[in-house]
Amino acid sequence: MRRRVHLAVVLTALCGAWPAHAIEIENYPEVQEFIAGFASQHNYPEARLRKLFAQARIRPEIVQAIERPKEALPYHEYRKQFLTDTHVQRGTKFWAEHAGTLRRVAREYGVAPEIIVAILGVETQYGRNKGQYPVVDALATLWLHHPPRADFFRRELEEFLLLTQELRADPATIKGSYAGALGMAQFISSSYRRYAADGDGDGRRDLFKNPDDAIASVANFLKLHGWTADEPPTDEVDLRGTLYFWIERLGVKPSLTLGGLTQYGILPRRTAPPERRAALVALEGETGPYYRLGYNNFYVVTRYNRSKRYAMVVVELAERLRQQREQSP
Repeated sequence: MRRRVHLAVVLTALCGAWPAHAIEIENYPEVQEFIAGFASQHNYPEARLRKLFAQARIRPEIVQAIERPKEALPYHEYRKQFLTDTHVQRGTKFWAEHAGTLRRVAREYGVAPEIIVAILGVETQYGRNKGQYPVVDALATLWLHHPPRADFFRRELEEFLLLTQELRADPATIKGSYAGALGMAQFISSSYRRYAADGDGDGRRDLFKNPDDAIASVANFLKLHGWTADEPPTDEVDLRGTLYFWIERLGVKPSLTLGGLTQYGILPRRTAPPERRAALVALEGETGPYYRLGYNNFYVVTRYNRSKRYAMVVVELAERLRQQREQSP
């Protein structure tokens, strides 16, 4: 573990100065152990695994990227990257081109089409930016040189190899994000295997080239994480007094009813059932804190990406897309 920590520090410090370099398997006992175990457990040719790791590269810039995610920016800066006229125009066009699929998926899964379109916009600009890193490089780099989540990325590497078997794809040729996310919907490999759906009935789940599958997969993910049909994700809120400060510290999972929140000076601006549970979501506005009520569906979006900033920008983009579509002839 100490060797990993030291290497992670060195990689981060030298990022940009130290180029990507090959994995020398003999210097990584954990890689040797992984190869032997995976080959035995999954009847996978060990020689093929060795060749795959020999071709992979440790990429210092990946460590830097995951330690400085865009979601860590203040919200007023983060939202500017996605709430643009270009994103809205592209999203409106995507919605029009796939309106039939979105209607059908909305009926089947109960998920609002504007949320699906917004997620695909934030993730990849509707398939335009699916990632530039070889997935093996990304997952191996983060497993071996990002100690805080090493176990997670080791598991995802295993899931990725199993996924490529199921897809009958060459793992060396697949590219994704710096965290190893894949396709239009940017599913990590375990989510791809668990939640990807066949959106057009062709018997395949192709999140790389098939928008219908991507649409259905996003909806399936949200539904299985508890999406409630016909309920809003957020609401505007009025705050009174000072007791609300400790409520925002409870996080984004709705834990108190609207009726219960009123005693802390937290009041929704629109009429809503008093038994509905909500969280008080605090974000960074340009002139001070920015507050919204987050309902169950907002929390569900945070299962897609654990950042409350991500979830809020999805909600805001979805609203703009819905309004734009309603105004379109």
